Amino acid sequence: MPKTPLRARRTVKASRALGVALTPKAQKYLDRRPYGPGQHGRTRRRTDSDYAVRLREKQKLRAQYGIRESQMLRYYEEAKRMSTGLTGENLIELLESRLDALVLRAGFARTIAQARQFVVHRHILVNGKRVDRPSFRVKPGQMIHVHERSEKFEPFQIAAAGAHQEVLPDVPGYLNVELDKLQATLTRRPERSEVPVTCEEQLVVEYYAR
Repeated sequence: MPKTPLRARRTVKASRALGVALTPKAQKYLDRRPYGPGQHGRTRRRTDSDYAVRLREKQKLRAQYGIRESQMLRYYEEAKRMSTGLTGENLIELLESRLDALVLRAGFARTIAQARQFVVHRHILVNGKRVDRPSFRVKPGQMIHVHERSEKFEPFQIAAAGAHQEVLPDVPGYLNVELDKLQATLTRRPERSEVPVTCEEQLVVEYYAR
């Protein structure tokens, strides 16, 4: 289901405020207007405080995954408890292991909102079982695929034809994708350097650790 014009405008406005494209459409606007929204968007901003910089970085990361603040906080707490790795990199890995994020990375959807919708509407299976929770954590070795009854629907036909590839980042190395079959396997844990999100994750960690 396409976004309503109002919702699309809000996404574009949020993208301009955060300085990162949240959808392919927002990327087009940012290419034309690489400054913040509003009448003062072109003017130079005053120097932000350290807190404001950390806050904006946290909001930027949260917006790219489309999750609530309470969810973000839980992911941070879990990342902090992990026995190995840097907290910021662990945080990105946890977020990237979400089912909706991997549906997007595989090219089955055009935006994170569409990927979440596909999951909620029970079009997506993991190892042959329907999963309707966008936050479901996919483990290495598990296969994500579209239900065979859903494959005939237009959005998935468009995806299978590779129509999203020109607007999405390249498929990351931790996913093995057979787009024509609408199948993708998480082959290993995501590494931060491969994850196509724009964020200084250490600033996010500092925001929550304050």
